[in-house]
Amino acid sequence: MKIRLRDAFGNSLIIKRFLIFIVGLVAFYRFNIVNKTVIKGSKHLKGLPNTKVMFVSNHQTYFADVMGLYQVFCSAKWGMYDKITNPIYLLNPKLNIFFVAALETMKAGFLPKLFAYVGSVSIKRSWRQAGKEVDRGVDKRDINKIYKALDAGWVITFPQGTTTPYVPGRRGTAHIIKETQPIVIPVVVDGFRRAFDKKGLYLKKRGVKLSITIKEPLKLDYDNMNSRQILDELMRNIEQTEDFNTMKKIKDSQVTEQSDIPS
Repeated sequence: MKIRLRDAFGNSLIIKRFLIFIVGLVAFYRFNIVNKTVIKGSKHLKGLPNTKVMFVSNHQTYFADVMGLYQVFCSAKWGMYDKITNPIYLLNPKLNIFFVAALETMKAGFLPKLFAYVGSVSIKRSWRQAGKEVDRGVDKRDINKIYKALDAGWVITFPQGTTTPYVPGRRGTAHIIKETQPIVIPVVVDGFRRAFDKKGLYLKKRGVKLSITIKEPLKLDYDNMNSRQILDELMRNIEQTEDFNTMKKIKDSQVTEQSDIPS
């Protein structure tokens, strides 16, 4: 059996293993000691194929969300579900995990470049660059990178393309799903925006309850659903539709009212 030394994009698996271990230890401390993380549904990862699996998630920080999912996936590889409390899983991590990220983000500094090596599928955003709105066509080479990542492993993507909550998803993700027909698993993360800065590299607050919920694979009718319908299904399952926004506002107002009641 031929031993693979590099991933689908030519990155050394030895270096990736080392980086995941180091970054994972820092993340482990932040997710378990500084804050507390509740994992739900990671048993849905059991028995998944090694390739053509896409995880579709809401997005709260540039990197902390991804680091959290790396922890969950590596722990599940060791048969430890719904917990990331035993960092032994970092000794033999899952190496074929990739995440879709903006090219300009992954080039902005030393740490982002390290994350890029770990598993970034870096693409040029067609709607925004350097904080300004742009309007340019999608680069086919970027789409091919995502196809290549799916053929090689698991891919994490954020259809909203921004950390701003409840904005509409972008149809590009649904188009890729329609074309490649992977297993699609929705993910809902929460608490990361409160605990970390926007990039997810620096702690903003301690003692925050972080949560990662892995939902069961979607049952998508690829023959009869168009990209718009697929996108609607994605957004509903990652709880980023206007209905969920309204529900959250009601819940937050109720919490505020209760806190105003004199004891």
